[in-house]
Amino acid sequence: MRANQKQTEPLESSASKISRQSQMLSAQLQSIRERLYEPATAKTLKTFTSREVATLLGIAESTLRQMSLDGESAIPDRQDNGRRIYTLAQVNQIREHLAQKRPAEALEFFPRRREGEKLQVIAVANFKGGSAKTTTTLHLAHYLAIQGLRVLAIDLDPQASLSAMFGYQPEFDVDENETVYAAIRYDENRRPIREVIRKTYFDGIDLIPANLELMEYEHETPQAIAEGYGRGDAIFFRRLSSVISEVEADYDVVLIDAPPQLGYLTLGALCAATGLIITIHPAMIDVASMNQFLAMMSDLMQVIEERGGELTHDFIRYVITRHNPNDGPQVNVVTLLRSLFKDDVLAPSVVETTAIASAGLEKKSLYELSRGSVGRDTLARALESVDSVNREIFLHIKDVWGR
Repeated sequence: MRANQKQTEPLESSASKISRQSQMLSAQLQSIRERLYEPATAKTLKTFTSREVATLLGIAESTLRQMSLDGESAIPDRQDNGRRIYTLAQVNQIREHLAQKRPAEALEFFPRRREGEKLQVIAVANFKGGSAKTTTTLHLAHYLAIQGLRVLAIDLDPQASLSAMFGYQPEFDVDENETVYAAIRYDENRRPIREVIRKTYFDGIDLIPANLELMEYEHETPQAIAEGYGRGDAIFFRRLSSVISEVEADYDVVLIDAPPQLGYLTLGALCAATGLIITIHPAMIDVASMNQFLAMMSDLMQVIEERGGELTHDFIRYVITRHNPNDGPQVNVVTLLRSLFKDDVLAPSVVETTAIASAGLEKKSLYELSRGSVGRDTLARALESVDSVNREIFLHIKDVWGR
């Protein structure tokens, strides 16, 4: 009898089941976030010691201490043990003060974009999962902000991983018409890009978050083209570049975390970009996938150029990620890439490390990890690797600026 009852119960549809499981998971993720970020349920950035600040600024720790005693620029807080601690905002105040005090070294202390220097828009792209695209974008954004630059991070991926790393859970914290879709959509609900830019807890970084509504752009663009949105800044591949230009004066660098597929959003990112970073995990299957990505991208870029689009980038660089230098097959792949692409492959690579994985579990970059979160040596090696990659990208930016 029980078996017959079981047979007559209606089966739950797949759509209903997946929806229910999604809601359960979302609620659990929200609960975890609230436990992590009590009581304000918001991320905060760690503070910096006098030694760390002195290293960042390239000055002696005694000079920084004397500035504090003399009341020059930002006055740090003190911990219970008497040590001085600084926020990143205070570090930037000191940068500005030193730049004014020592004009000959101003660009070293405060390397922001000067008049006549072009806004750098860097798209980070690859459609192979696991290439560390979002992690690369996050660490580069944090690195550049720590150097004193003004950064706008645009999450263009409907999966919203970058937004989550900045503390935004897309289904709870990002409402309808609050992504970059709001600024590039084709109907009367279009909004100025300034209205969807959010300040973040990380001084110097603003964010345009993502959620699933970005997929609407992929669905609506074919119809928009058919209806005549095919000229000037209205054409789909120029819309992102056009809205970025509205806030050009506010930033030094714009970083775009592109979607993991070659759709209209990605093409818009490629056209808006002045520089392109392609992430590669050095495994043969990933490299084969990237080859398909490059072939498809080349074909689509040619179509765009035939439609009047300009696709000239100041630099295109490949970044080796999740690299294990003790893995023979990986070393062979890296050697192959360097022999083929020469200097277009960044000399340093991001090593595979538990430190990055541990930081990711906490939705943090290495730059946010508090002391003692992972082993000191492990963190030091990981930071050295990531710093080397980000430093070289920053050098490319400076080169474009003519420095």
